[in-house]
Amino acid sequence: MKFTKLIPNIFYENINDGLALFVDCLEFEIGFDDLKSAHPCCVVRKDMLAVFLIQDKAFADKDRPEIRLHTDNIDEVFAKVAATHPQFLHPNLKAVTLRPWGAKEFAIKDATNVCVVIQQW
Repeated sequence: MKFTKLIPNIFYENINDGLALFVDCLEFEIGFDDLKSAHPCCVVRKDMLAVFLIQDKAFADKDRPEIRLHTDNIDEVFAKVAATHPQFLHPNLKAVTLRPWGAKEFAIKDATNVCVVIQQW
């Protein structure tokens, strides 16, 4: 059995909150686009990653996920986010920090508390 990609679903009351985090801040691009439908959704992609963003208040109310993105240059990613979207820096991990498990990490979160931890091993 072989898997090639994990694509999480992230639910938003207003999908524009997800687009602000993933497209505007993290520079993902919209692949599949069904944003103008009665049930807006889209797949955003960057490099080998993909995330399915779905507008659904009931599911958004149930769960605010935390996901991790790995990078080979955390200082570059941090500098870009801090310069362009400092409002997304998570107050509990707003600087690149060496964690006890050996990874350097910082975190961002959107207005709905979806958290993305950026890490470099």
